[in-house]
Amino acid sequence: DLLSGGALSSLSIMLMGLGPYINASIIMQLLTKAFPKLEELQQDGESGRRKINQWTRIISIPLALIQSVGLIFLIRQQASGQLGIDITANTSIFQWALMIAALTGGSVLLMWLGELITEQGIGNGISLLIFAGIVSALPKTAATLVNTIEGSKEQLNVFNWFTLPVSGKGLAVVGGILLATLFVTYLVVKLNEAQRIIKVSYAKRVRGNKAYGGVGTILPIKLITAGVIPIIFAVAFLSVPQFVGQLIQNNQTPWIADLGRNLTIWFAQPGQQQAVANNPVNTYIYPVVYFLLVFIFTYFYTGVVFNAKEIAENLQKQGGFIEKIRPGEQTEKYLSKTVNRLNLFGATSLGMLALLPLIVERLLGTSSLTIGGTGLLIVVSVALETLRQLESRALMVTYDQDY
Repeated sequence: DLLSGGALSSLSIMLMGLGPYINASIIMQLLTKAFPKLEELQQDGESGRRKINQWTRIISIPLALIQSVGLIFLIRQQASGQLGIDITANTSIFQWALMIAALTGGSVLLMWLGELITEQGIGNGISLLIFAGIVSALPKTAATLVNTIEGSKEQLNVFNWFTLPVSGKGLAVVGGILLATLFVTYLVVKLNEAQRIIKVSYAKRVRGNKAYGGVGTILPIKLITAGVIPIIFAVAFLSVPQFVGQLIQNNQTPWIADLGRNLTIWFAQPGQQQAVANNPVNTYIYPVVYFLLVFIFTYFYTGVVFNAKEIAENLQKQGGFIEKIRPGEQTEKYLSKTVNRLNLFGATSLGMLALLPLIVERLLGTSSLTIGGTGLLIVVSVALETLRQLESRALMVTYDQDY
């Protein structure tokens, strides 16, 4: 529900959100590592990236079709279990096709809007849409959390958007959450902006009576080079086992039904798990798998966006070198070693931030907290990146006006 901005829980036409596109992106990134020709295409400048993006969009359409069918069956199963009715009993083939087309069309529309924002606007369109979805759900999330903890019937209506309890306990909870949010936001900003500065020098070159080069510069390497992508990938990846489990838990074959029920419990968030008391180990399966996925995707995606070999070759061609490091292969090894060290701390930090809302839910005894380290990291990272691009655009406009 995090990646759809609450559309899943409200059964909106956009209820699949950007899930199919994100899953298609994961598949394409894995394929580029498995097939060297695709990796060469990805590194082939803007034209290569456009082809990769086009294939990603094509793959996302069949994924959206499959996921829409699964979601319709899932909604039918939940309605049958809770209400005792089959909502698709008298549904014709045309109506089935219409529902599938509507859900798929909603996801494709979001994908198109994201690509349009990326090409014509400012920032990454997909990230901005996820950002908007998270922010739009904040008031309702805060109210639900406070009302759950307070349990008070005396409530204050705020602009007809949401209600808050008026007693001292409710206000104390709100104040505590705000302070904790500010502290976590501070940590997220520091982690997102942290970087390792590598000094680069350039050899002097003499052409005629003039000397060129000899000027030093810097090569900044971010602590979290992959940004928020590992968490987005991990959330999308973790939704698959639970989705499959809910589809097959009512199967007539006993072992398939047992597998479905176990998947539903294992890969549900701890606050949402059922029958965990019978097996407390289940409480820790989701957090452990979540942390490992974030850790793995951080290393994986850093390797996609940071090419040490290419950077070393470009420095050598431009006559640049890192102090006390030989150009070429030695520079490549040094950059790879530096990035791996940064990744160890960065991936661990990302994993801990991803687990933060689960820990808070466990301490408060509520499952209403849908934004924590994960959501804050996405919101802060997207906001900072968009701000940087706005400043860059403003600087370009000023430069054009002056010259």
